[in-house]
Amino acid sequence: MTTSEQSAPKRLAELRQIKEEARRGPSDRATETQHAKGKLTARERIALLLDEGSFKEVEQLRRHRATGFGLEAKKPYTDGVITGWGTVEGRTVFVYAHDFRIFGGALGEAHATKIHKIMDMAIAAGAPLVSLNDGAGARIQEGVSALAGYGGIFQRNTKASGVIPQISVMLGPCAGGAAYSPALTDFVFMVRDTSQMFITGPDVVQAVTGEQITQNGLGGADVHAETSGVAHFAYDDEETCISEVRYLLSLLPQNNRENPPAVETRDRADRRGDVLLDLVPADGNRAYDMRKVIEELVDEGEYLEVHERWATNIICALARMDGQVVAVVANQPASYAGVLDIHASEKAARFVQLCDAFNIPIVTLVDVPGFLPGVDQEHNGIIRHGAKLLYAYCNATVPRISLILRKAYGGAYIVMDSQSIGADLTYAWPTNEIAVMGAEGAANVIFRREITGADDPDAMRAQKIKEYKTGLMHPYYAAERGLVDDVIDPTETREVLIGALAMLRNKHADLPSRKHGNPPQ
Repeated sequence: MTTSEQSAPKRLAELRQIKEEARRGPSDRATETQHAKGKLTARERIALLLDEGSFKEVEQLRRHRATGFGLEAKKPYTDGVITGWGTVEGRTVFVYAHDFRIFGGALGEAHATKIHKIMDMAIAAGAPLVSLNDGAGARIQEGVSALAGYGGIFQRNTKASGVIPQISVMLGPCAGGAAYSPALTDFVFMVRDTSQMFITGPDVVQAVTGEQITQNGLGGADVHAETSGVAHFAYDDEETCISEVRYLLSLLPQNNRENPPAVETRDRADRRGDVLLDLVPADGNRAYDMRKVIEELVDEGEYLEVHERWATNIICALARMDGQVVAVVANQPASYAGVLDIHASEKAARFVQLCDAFNIPIVTLVDVPGFLPGVDQEHNGIIRHGAKLLYAYCNATVPRISLILRKAYGGAYIVMDSQSIGADLTYAWPTNEIAVMGAEGAANVIFRREITGADDPDAMRAQKIKEYKTGLMHPYYAAERGLVDDVIDPTETREVLIGALAMLRNKHADLPSRKHGNPPQ
């Protein structure tokens, strides 16, 4: 037996031992500490995200080369981040997960290089990238090399934007410059109590401003889901959060060159929606929940609402109709009467851009009384923020269908994907009211002299309001002028929309040749 033959089994045993050490992590105590915080380990999270047995790890045996500050004596395998790929419902997904048990998940040069590589692989392979974030920021001991590592991540986030879906899952702290990578991605998920995001922490805030606040109060999941709009989704535990990431991936294409995956459905395309007649009051001043309308229109009443708790006066959701993925943008009369304001415009604009980038048709449900008036809105830039939504719709080349359920007043009517800005098809219910403004306001402007000069101003006002409604606000006024393609029976809405979406499935539209547009900021 040769020397090489004798050494081969020993080498193999050594390899197995090293890989087992890398898989196990630094120590059982470190794992217990992670669990005691209510957090899973990086490998446990990857196991929840990917199909069983599908994960293929990259650079498992990578170690840092840094010296000084005691680093040369501590060189664990993986260097605190696990990278690789696997499948979700059989489709390839790339992933990297910070391992908080190693250097607190802090990013160093080797750590960053691993992330750069997996991001490059995801872009080249044309597959989604999911980051499971649980890190303490830059590794201070490595100095500027760590900061440069973040720069490489940001550059790749930007390169991948609109090319592959990017999902950030926040499962621990994310402070300083590290927070900008999630902000560059398409979706941000957070877990209550265990995940936080902020640029400067509570200690710095107190030192500079004197304000006292907790980590969760400054940048917790509820803050970002309700107040800042940084988080699209917030959940109580990691298992539910990661399960919803899998569901979101099932609604997205692999990349911008593919369509979202279709599925078989038992929900008939011609199912009537008789309940819609009672859901939406004919009286434009009465509120109702637009979510119930969406439930009636989509397959099995199932949809995934994005930014559910931020800017609640507009709804953005992903669903399926006849098995095909569709995006829904809808005013919500149950919240601020469905008016458009700064946050609602920003929320819907980015959602429209996302759907256009990834070939998801957009159905817009319109019931909007206008833009929110007020000094605060004007001073904070409602003009440029509202223009973001207008720009997003005008720039979108995916199939676009709008349906006017009730009110559609003023500039808000135009912005909500009206036919004049490029909607492929526009439908309306018989309850629609499309006008420059409500009849009461219009009558006060147009007939001011007649009303003020009348013996009975109230009676004259009522007469003129009726006159205006009869002349300019009847349900068929816009249809007569070709601004609405058809006025439809509300009970047939699902069938009409599905038929229109099927016709538009192979729509092709070209934009002018340009490096990129200059959208309002």
